[in-house]
Amino acid sequence: MEKLLKACVVKQTLKNATFTHDLTKLSQLTGLNFSEDQLDNLDTITTFHLNARYDSFKKAFYQKCTYNFTKEWIDKIETLRLWIKEELLK
Repeated sequence: MEKLLKACVVKQTLKNATFTHDLTKLSQLTGLNFSEDQLDNLDTITTFHLNARYDSFKKAFYQKCTYNFTKEWIDKIETLRLWIKEELLK
């Protein structure tokens, strides 16, 4: 997701993308028209990266990641990824 958004930023600005893992921040630089729901999902997905990265958050995050939770977010991420990819190719 991060790489796709950064590709959109480069396409839009013709400059290197900002060094950040914040997907919401990157989405604002793409020039794409994200829905509020998509932006909310990007914000949540960003927290997954942070929660899995820092030891103090890992255990709580792993406990949250039930099969249903994981399946739901994989589906949301895939849908969003495909939409961004389509927009990038326009």
